[in-house]
Amino acid sequence: MDSGLHISLAAERVGTFLGLPITNSLLMSWVVMVFLIGGAWLVGRRISMKPGKVQNFFEWLMEYMLSMMEQIFGSKTLAQRYFPLVATIFVFILCINMLEFFPLVGPALYLNQGGEHVGLFHTPSADLNFTLALAIISFFVIEFSGILTLGVLKYGSKFINIKGGAMMFAVGLLEVIGNLARLISFSFRLFGAIFAGEVLVMVITHFLPYIASAPLMGFELFVGLLQAGIFAILTMAFIKLAVEEPHSSGSGQAHGAH
Repeated sequence: MDSGLHISLAAERVGTFLGLPITNSLLMSWVVMVFLIGGAWLVGRRISMKPGKVQNFFEWLMEYMLSMMEQIFGSKTLAQRYFPLVATIFVFILCINMLEFFPLVGPALYLNQGGEHVGLFHTPSADLNFTLALAIISFFVIEFSGILTLGVLKYGSKFINIKGGAMMFAVGLLEVIGNLARLISFSFRLFGAIFAGEVLVMVITHFLPYIASAPLMGFELFVGLLQAGIFAILTMAFIKLAVEEPHSSGSGQAHGAH
Protein backbone atom coordinates (compact mmCIF):
# COMPACT_ATOMS: atom_id res chain seq x y z
CA MET A 1 0.00 0.00 0.00
CA ASP A 2 2.85 2.36 0.67
CA SER A 3 3.96 2.07 -2.93
CA GLY A 4 0.57 3.38 -4.07
CA LEU A 5 -0.13 0.27 -6.15
CA HIS A 6 -3.38 -1.38 -5.06
CA ILE A 7 -4.52 -4.53 -6.87
CA SER A 8 -7.44 -6.59 -5.64
CA LEU A 9 -8.74 -9.73 -7.35
CA ALA A 10 -12.08 -9.63 -5.51
CA ALA A 11 -14.46 -6.73 -5.04
CA GLU A 12 -14.08 -5.08 -1.63
CA ARG A 13 -16.80 -4.19 0.85
CA VAL A 14 -17.45 -0.48 1.27
CA GLY A 15 -20.49 -0.75 3.52
CA THR A 16 -23.72 -2.58 4.26
CA PHE A 17 -27.41 -2.03 3.51
CA LEU A 18 -30.03 -3.80 5.62
CA GLY A 19 -27.32 -6.22 6.69
CA LEU A 20 -26.31 -7.00 3.10
CA PRO A 21 -22.72 -6.26 2.03
CA ILE A 22 -22.21 -3.50 -0.53
CA THR A 23 -19.05 -3.94 -2.61
CA ASN A 24 -17.27 -1.31 -4.67
CA SER A 25 -18.14 -3.14 -7.91
CA LEU A 26 -21.83 -3.26 -6.93
CA LEU A 27 -21.71 0.44 -6.10
CA MET A 28 -20.29 1.24 -9.51
CA SER A 29 -22.97 -0.93 -11.16
CA TRP A 30 -25.64 1.15 -9.44
CA VAL A 31 -23.99 4.37 -10.58
CA VAL A 32 -23.93 3.16 -14.19
CA MET A 33 -27.57 2.03 -13.96
CA VAL A 34 -28.64 5.44 -12.63
CA PHE A 35 -26.66 7.09 -15.43
CA LEU A 36 -28.25 4.93 -18.14
CA ILE A 37 -31.80 5.17 -16.75
CA GLY A 38 -31.44 8.93 -16.33
CA GLY A 39 -30.05 9.31 -19.84
CA ALA A 40 -32.85 7.19 -21.32
CA TRP A 41 -35.44 9.29 -19.46
CA LEU A 42 -33.94 12.58 -20.68
CA VAL A 43 -33.81 11.39 -24.28
CA GLY A 44 -37.24 9.73 -24.15
CA ARG A 45 -39.07 12.75 -22.76
CA ARG A 46 -37.88 14.89 -25.67
CA ILE A 47 -38.95 12.61 -28.52
CA SER A 48 -40.36 14.64 -31.37
CA MET A 49 -41.68 14.08 -34.88
CA LYS A 50 -38.94 16.49 -35.96
CA PRO A 51 -35.94 14.91 -34.25
CA GLY A 52 -32.90 16.89 -33.26
CA LYS A 53 -29.30 15.74 -33.40
CA VAL A 54 -29.47 13.74 -30.17
CA GLN A 55 -32.65 11.92 -31.15
CA ASN A 56 -31.28 11.29 -34.64
CA PHE A 57 -28.15 9.74 -33.16
CA PHE A 58 -30.03 7.36 -30.89
CA GLU A 59 -32.50 6.42 -33.63
CA TRP A 60 -29.57 5.68 -35.96
CA LEU A 61 -27.85 3.64 -33.24
CA MET A 62 -30.96 1.55 -32.53
CA GLU A 63 -31.63 0.98 -36.23
CA TYR A 64 -28.01 -0.08 -36.76
CA MET A 65 -28.08 -2.52 -33.84
CA LEU A 66 -31.46 -3.91 -34.91
CA SER A 67 -30.20 -4.38 -38.47
CA MET A 68 -27.11 -6.22 -37.23
CA MET A 69 -29.27 -8.46 -35.03
CA GLU A 70 -31.51 -9.28 -38.00
CA GLN A 71 -28.43 -10.46 -39.91
CA ILE A 72 -27.28 -12.66 -37.05
CA PHE A 73 -30.71 -14.12 -36.25
CA GLY A 74 -31.77 -14.29 -39.88
CA SER A 75 -35.20 -13.18 -38.67
CA LYS A 76 -36.70 -9.75 -38.09
CA THR A 77 -39.15 -11.21 -35.57
CA LEU A 78 -36.39 -12.72 -33.42
CA ALA A 79 -34.35 -9.54 -33.67
CA GLN A 80 -37.22 -7.41 -32.41
CA ARG A 81 -38.08 -9.93 -29.67
CA TYR A 82 -34.58 -10.05 -28.19
CA PHE A 83 -33.47 -6.51 -28.98
CA PRO A 84 -34.24 -5.10 -25.48
CA LEU A 85 -32.20 -7.83 -23.76
CA VAL A 86 -29.23 -7.87 -26.14
CA ALA A 87 -29.04 -4.09 -26.47
CA THR A 88 -29.21 -3.68 -22.68
CA ILE A 89 -26.42 -6.22 -22.15
CA PHE A 90 -24.22 -4.54 -24.77
CA VAL A 91 -24.78 -0.95 -23.61
CA PHE A 92 -24.47 -1.84 -19.91
CA ILE A 93 -21.18 -3.71 -20.34
CA LEU A 94 -19.87 -1.07 -22.74
CA CYS A 95 -20.56 1.82 -20.35
CA ILE A 96 -18.96 -0.06 -17.46
CA ASN A 97 -15.87 -0.84 -19.52
CA MET A 98 -15.60 2.73 -20.84
CA LEU A 99 -15.57 4.02 -17.25
CA GLU A 100 -12.78 1.60 -16.32
CA PHE A 101 -10.12 4.33 -16.28
CA PHE A 102 -12.30 7.18 -15.05
CA PRO A 103 -10.36 9.10 -12.35
CA LEU A 104 -12.65 7.96 -9.51
CA VAL A 105 -12.43 4.27 -10.49
CA GLY A 106 -9.74 2.07 -8.98
CA PRO A 107 -7.08 3.43 -6.64
CA ALA A 108 -7.80 7.14 -7.13
CA LEU A 109 -10.36 7.35 -4.31
CA TYR A 110 -10.41 5.36 -1.09
CA LEU A 111 -12.61 4.78 1.89
CA ASN A 112 -10.94 4.05 5.18
CA GLN A 113 -12.77 1.05 6.65
CA GLY A 114 -11.49 -0.91 9.59
CA GLY A 115 -8.04 0.55 9.23
CA GLU A 116 -7.78 -0.60 5.61
CA HIS A 117 -7.82 1.42 2.40
CA VAL A 118 -10.62 0.28 0.12
CA GLY A 119 -11.27 1.54 -3.41
CA LEU A 120 -14.66 3.25 -3.55
CA PHE A 121 -15.31 2.12 -7.13
CA HIS A 122 -14.18 -1.07 -8.85
CA THR A 123 -14.89 -2.04 -12.46
CA PRO A 124 -17.79 -4.56 -12.24
CA SER A 125 -16.62 -6.52 -15.29
CA ALA A 126 -13.35 -7.12 -13.42
CA ASP A 127 -15.42 -8.79 -10.67
CA LEU A 128 -16.18 -12.46 -11.33
CA ASN A 129 -19.45 -12.24 -9.38
CA PHE A 130 -20.75 -9.65 -11.84
CA THR A 131 -19.71 -11.48 -15.00
CA LEU A 132 -21.08 -14.76 -13.63
CA ALA A 133 -24.43 -13.07 -12.90
CA LEU A 134 -24.60 -11.83 -16.51
CA ALA A 135 -23.63 -15.29 -17.74
CA ILE A 136 -26.44 -16.89 -15.69
CA ILE A 137 -28.98 -14.43 -17.12
CA SER A 138 -27.86 -15.18 -20.69
CA PHE A 139 -27.78 -18.92 -20.01
CA PHE A 140 -31.36 -19.07 -18.73
CA VAL A 141 -32.64 -16.82 -21.52
CA ILE A 142 -31.01 -19.13 -24.08
CA GLU A 143 -32.40 -22.31 -22.55
CA PHE A 144 -35.90 -20.97 -21.91
CA SER A 145 -36.00 -19.55 -25.45
CA GLY A 146 -35.38 -23.02 -26.83
CA ILE A 147 -37.96 -24.61 -24.53
CA LEU A 148 -40.68 -22.02 -25.18
CA THR A 149 -40.10 -22.07 -28.95
CA LEU A 150 -39.77 -25.82 -29.52
CA GLY A 151 -41.35 -27.33 -26.45
CA VAL A 152 -39.70 -29.37 -23.71
CA LEU A 153 -39.58 -32.68 -25.58
CA LYS A 154 -38.38 -31.34 -28.92
CA TYR A 155 -35.76 -29.12 -27.32
CA GLY A 156 -34.67 -31.96 -25.05
CA SER A 157 -34.18 -34.20 -28.10
CA LYS A 158 -31.20 -32.02 -29.00
CA PHE A 159 -29.44 -33.41 -25.93
CA ILE A 160 -31.02 -36.81 -25.26
CA ASN A 161 -31.15 -38.92 -28.41
CA ILE A 162 -31.91 -42.56 -27.61
CA LYS A 163 -33.07 -43.50 -31.10
CA GLY A 164 -29.72 -42.61 -32.65
CA GLY A 165 -27.82 -45.28 -30.75
CA ALA A 166 -24.99 -45.06 -28.25
CA MET A 167 -22.94 -42.65 -30.37
CA MET A 168 -25.70 -40.03 -30.69
CA PHE A 169 -26.55 -40.45 -27.00
CA ALA A 170 -22.92 -39.71 -26.11
CA VAL A 171 -22.90 -36.70 -28.45
CA GLY A 172 -26.02 -35.42 -26.69
CA LEU A 173 -24.33 -35.70 -23.30
CA LEU A 174 -21.35 -33.78 -24.65
CA GLU A 175 -23.76 -31.10 -25.82
CA VAL A 176 -25.23 -30.87 -22.31
CA ILE A 177 -21.71 -30.35 -20.94
CA GLY A 178 -21.05 -27.79 -23.66
CA ASN A 179 -24.17 -25.86 -22.73
CA LEU A 180 -23.17 -25.76 -19.07
CA ALA A 181 -19.67 -24.70 -20.09
CA ARG A 182 -21.18 -21.53 -21.52
CA LEU A 183 -21.42 -20.22 -17.96
CA ILE A 184 -17.65 -20.49 -17.63
CA SER A 185 -17.01 -19.23 -21.15
CA PHE A 186 -19.25 -16.18 -20.79
CA SER A 187 -18.08 -15.15 -17.34
CA PHE A 188 -14.35 -15.87 -17.51
CA ARG A 189 -13.87 -14.37 -20.99
CA LEU A 190 -15.19 -10.97 -19.91
CA PHE A 191 -13.66 -11.10 -16.44
CA GLY A 192 -10.23 -12.22 -17.64
CA ALA A 193 -9.94 -9.66 -20.42
CA ILE A 194 -10.98 -6.67 -18.31
CA PHE A 195 -9.18 -7.64 -15.10
CA ALA A 196 -5.93 -8.44 -16.91
CA GLY A 197 -6.07 -5.13 -18.77
CA GLU A 198 -6.83 -3.22 -15.59
CA VAL A 199 -3.87 -4.76 -13.76
CA LEU A 200 -1.55 -4.23 -16.73
CA VAL A 201 -2.43 -0.54 -17.00
CA MET A 202 -2.02 -0.04 -13.23
CA VAL A 203 1.43 -1.66 -13.23
CA ILE A 204 2.64 0.18 -16.33
CA THR A 205 1.28 3.49 -15.03
CA HIS A 206 3.01 2.94 -11.69
CA PHE A 207 6.43 2.38 -13.24
CA LEU A 208 6.15 4.40 -16.48
CA PRO A 209 3.64 7.20 -15.88
CA TYR A 210 2.66 9.40 -18.85
CA ILE A 211 4.79 7.32 -21.25
CA ALA A 212 3.05 4.03 -21.96
CA SER A 213 -0.18 4.48 -20.00
CA ALA A 214 -2.11 6.62 -22.52
CA PRO A 215 -1.82 4.33 -25.58
CA LEU A 216 -2.34 1.28 -23.39
CA MET A 217 -5.50 2.78 -21.93
CA GLY A 218 -6.74 3.45 -25.45
CA PHE A 219 -6.13 -0.17 -26.38
CA GLU A 220 -7.91 -1.42 -23.26
CA LEU A 221 -10.93 0.77 -24.04
CA PHE A 222 -11.04 -0.89 -27.45
CA VAL A 223 -10.86 -4.29 -25.69
CA GLY A 224 -13.78 -3.18 -23.50
CA LEU A 225 -15.83 -2.36 -26.61
CA LEU A 226 -14.84 -5.68 -28.17
CA GLN A 227 -15.78 -7.71 -25.09
CA ALA A 228 -19.19 -6.02 -24.84
CA GLY A 229 -19.82 -6.89 -28.48
CA ILE A 230 -18.62 -10.48 -28.06
CA PHE A 231 -20.89 -11.07 -25.06
CA ALA A 232 -23.92 -9.71 -26.92
CA ILE A 233 -23.15 -11.55 -30.19
CA LEU A 234 -22.57 -14.88 -28.45
CA THR A 235 -25.87 -14.48 -26.60
CA MET A 236 -27.62 -13.97 -29.94
CA ALA A 237 -25.79 -16.85 -31.61
CA PHE A 238 -26.69 -19.31 -28.84
CA ILE A 239 -30.32 -18.13 -28.81
CA LYS A 240 -30.47 -18.77 -32.56
CA LEU A 241 -29.09 -22.28 -32.07
CA ALA A 242 -31.53 -22.93 -29.22
CA VAL A 243 -34.65 -22.03 -31.22
CA GLU A 244 -33.64 -23.97 -34.35
CA GLU A 245 -35.47 -27.19 -35.12
CA PRO A 246 -33.48 -30.29 -34.07
CA HIS A 247 -32.11 -32.46 -36.88
CA SER A 248 -29.58 -35.22 -37.27
CA SER A 249 -26.52 -32.98 -37.49
CA GLY A 250 -27.86 -30.31 -35.15
CA SER A 251 -25.82 -31.44 -32.16
CA GLY A 252 -22.59 -31.38 -34.09
CA GLN A 253 -23.29 -27.91 -35.49
CA ALA A 254 -24.28 -26.51 -32.13
CA HIS A 255 -21.24 -28.02 -30.47
CA GLY A 256 -19.00 -26.43 -33.08
CA ALA A 257 -20.39 -23.02 -32.18
CA HIS A 258 -18.83 -23.25 -28.72
